[in-house]
Amino acid sequence: LQDLTGDGGVRKEQLRPGTGQPVPPSASVAVKYSGYLGNWNKLFCSNGNSKYPRLMKLGKDITLWGLEIGLLSMTKGEAALFTLTPEYAYGQRGCPPSIPPNTTVLFKVEVLDFIDSEECDAFFDLTYEQQDRLPLEKVLKVAAAEREFGNYFFYKQRFKIAKDRYKRALSILGRRSSSKAEQSQINASKLLLFLNLSLTYLKLECADRALKYGELALEMDQGNAKALFRCGQACLYMREYSKSRDFLARAQCIQPFNRDINNELKKLARCYKEYMEMEKEMCCQMFDPLNSYS
Repeated sequence: LQDLTGDGGVRKEQLRPGTGQPVPPSASVAVKYSGYLGNWNKLFCSNGNSKYPRLMKLGKDITLWGLEIGLLSMTKGEAALFTLTPEYAYGQRGCPPSIPPNTTVLFKVEVLDFIDSEECDAFFDLTYEQQDRLPLEKVLKVAAAEREFGNYFFYKQRFKIAKDRYKRALSILGRRSSSKAEQSQINASKLLLFLNLSLTYLKLECADRALKYGELALEMDQGNAKALFRCGQACLYMREYSKSRDFLARAQCIQPFNRDINNELKKLARCYKEYMEMEKEMCCQMFDPLNSYS
């Protein structure tokens, strides 16, 4: 076993290696864990049944000293077993009734993902005036980290939380710059967030909001095929078939072999055909009584 503390307080056995850099001290981590007493035979805590474990902040949501030390030694995708002596776990008092006093505990841990939130934590601790005085490079890093949080929640299908993180990132990019180069950097970050928000609102079935953010993206980049595609999807959802066809046809001109765009155009054709058939049937029903009367 690897002795992480030098005094045998936290010992580690790696079950599966991970990749990339170790978990940083300021990270928010998504982990699967199970805690045991005895010889791995008495389970006292676990989140193993959770399909999408929540992000937990080191030092705030994860406060068990030995477990935090163990996590700092791990990389994304790694799985390991940890043995924590009482000094690094629940101490002399334990945690009644589950954990007796002076108990060595065992943890099985798998790091699914983590995001370093150091830049965000420091930024949002500042006043608005202090935030405005920060260099643009720092602000862009914070926005990128917030977008990464949004992406994490999006792929976990937690769309409302993802939307809030994207909007939080957007809120800090409202400053204007006298430099064209700096404004171009701000706009590039905004463009990504507009596209993210457009897709997220589609997932939330708020097509009007999806269209709004798609059009904001097009204001920055008229030839953005992804923005045109999102707008086309939103209009189709709202049954604005002519507008949908216009957006999707423009997207297809830019990316003629894009499968998603071509499939959406086929879907549009089917929906429009069904709509026209329904309209025709409604007209027939309206005039049938007149024909019968005559």
